[in-house]
Amino acid sequence: MYLSGGMIMMNVRLSVMGWVMVWWCWGSCMGRFVVEKNSLRVTSPESIRGIYECALGNFGVPQYGGSMSGSVVYPKANQKACKNFEDFDISFRSRVAGLPTFVLVDRGDCYFTLKAWNAQRAGAATILVADNRPEPLITMDAPEDETADAEYLQNITIPSALLSRSLGSAIKTAIDQGEPVRISLDWREALPHPNDRVAYELWTNSNDECGSKCDAQIRFLKRFKGAAQILEKGGYTRFTPHYITWYCPEAFLASRQCKSQCINGGRYCAPDPEQDFSRGYNGRDVIIQNLRQACFFRVMNESGKPWIWWDYVTDFAIRCPMKHEKYNKQCADQVIRSLVGVDVNKIDKCIGDIEANTENPVLRDEQEAQVGKGSRGDVTILPTIVINNRQYRGKLERSAVLKALCSGFRETSEPPICLTEDIETNECLQNNGGCWEDKTTNITACTDTFRGRVCQCPIVQGVKFLGDGYTHCEASGALRCGINNGGCWKRTQMGRTYSACRDDHSKGCKCPPGFKGDGLKNCEDVNECEEETACQCRGCKCKNTWGSYECSCSGSLLYIREHDICISKDARGDVSWGVIWIILMGLGAAALGAYTVYKYRIRTYMDSEIRAIMAQYMPLDNHPNTQPSSQLEL
Repeated sequence: MYLSGGMIMMNVRLSVMGWVMVWWCWGSCMGRFVVEKNSLRVTSPESIRGIYECALGNFGVPQYGGSMSGSVVYPKANQKACKNFEDFDISFRSRVAGLPTFVLVDRGDCYFTLKAWNAQRAGAATILVADNRPEPLITMDAPEDETADAEYLQNITIPSALLSRSLGSAIKTAIDQGEPVRISLDWREALPHPNDRVAYELWTNSNDECGSKCDAQIRFLKRFKGAAQILEKGGYTRFTPHYITWYCPEAFLASRQCKSQCINGGRYCAPDPEQDFSRGYNGRDVIIQNLRQACFFRVMNESGKPWIWWDYVTDFAIRCPMKHEKYNKQCADQVIRSLVGVDVNKIDKCIGDIEANTENPVLRDEQEAQVGKGSRGDVTILPTIVINNRQYRGKLERSAVLKALCSGFRETSEPPICLTEDIETNECLQNNGGCWEDKTTNITACTDTFRGRVCQCPIVQGVKFLGDGYTHCEASGALRCGINNGGCWKRTQMGRTYSACRDDHSKGCKCPPGFKGDGLKNCEDVNECEEETACQCRGCKCKNTWGSYECSCSGSLLYIREHDICISKDARGDVSWGVIWIILMGLGAAALGAYTVYKYRIRTYMDSEIRAIMAQYMPLDNHPNTQPSSQLEL
């Protein structure tokens, strides 16, 4: 039996009632199942060198966010890997300093998971399964009918991939001809990362009586809860839980089986937990609890605390198991009331009337969400995790799922939880990742990321460093001199401090006046006396100092540094008094001139007034026609 992943939840009820398979399968087998693929690069031999597609297995631990290179081995015996390789004295363990071993096996005769387990026990780093038929790639999945002897499923840790028949044949031919085959598997871009927030879904079920699948799911919920809540509270992720439902075909709506497995007139159904209609809980109970959990998430999401959903589902699984006959509304309400800030009435209102022959808005949305959109296929397997609209392939285990989530972030935008030791290796710890580093200030260009490391000049205390990040990073901007003096030369001697960093320059180092050099590691004192660049006036005596010079004049002469001259102290005083006398004389002359003008204007004005008065009482020589009034009367 080879499972393609499209009918996992639909074929488990055959022994109970033949019609059950018809309507449970009908709702999903007609859907679209998308195979999650990965890139496989053959680096040698030259004849088959290139990039090929392979299908990720839905078990083991794919190295999301990482890559792996290895040497391919095709065993001479047990080529389908259905038996223990130790029985054939075959080992795939790598030699010291050797490449990991990728074992190539043929499809057929046993489960994919058994092939992977046998390869892992023999020391293989990865298992490649060559298809035995010319068909599109399928998803290798774990068997649904697990038994006690299939406990190895939880212990599979190596990645797995299905190859096309043509590629498998080409690799076998190259190995038969004695050519070494080298392959590189790259999971770094297996998941898209459209923005800095990862969106993921968990398609789950409240049923806890479905065997090891349910046990593994509950175990995962408990172990992953802490990480999920950290990511959600920090705003790093957007999580949504979902629940698969089916509907009852119209021909069976009146049957006892349909009524016991469905609500709302057969619109929403779930399988019987024990696969026995005559005892225990039935599918109707499961669909009601699924609806309650979906409504709980909606109410808490509207209140801005969606992460409390994890508390509810884990507490419900612990306190209200089917085996203790507490899988009911009363126990569920007790769990809800124990969580602070949760209103039971809002959840009951969301659930609505399950007896009404009408659509339930919440479950209707769940059925619509089951249908694949874009690059995501229909959801038909429980549990299923969808990350950034791509279905996760691999083991349902905390670290494996967390690695997949972390690979969905853009590089350098990963949350701190993605950089812990149990998730990734800090490549900056060894040789600083090959990046630039200033050991004096402990500033480095190495940034640890989930996928590896990035050499990028940092920003420290508001100061941006510029450079290639590998060999050179230089502080820039107005505040750059505050951090390690901008990487420039600086020295204090004889109580004086000189620096080659200038805050008025955005970058670069320049030795200060009195020094010469590159400004970075070296600035040497300039001897102005020997180089005759200062103190060259007649009678001057030059003495070099660190970063400057001293110049003195003989006798009573005074040195003027700005003009590089020596002048007499007395002469300087004479000059000063002369200037003062000149100013005073100028002021006196100006005052005298103003007084003279004033006197002239006053005198002119007085003359004109007197002449006007006299003209009224005396004849003037320049008015011959004017006669005295006494003569006119005679």
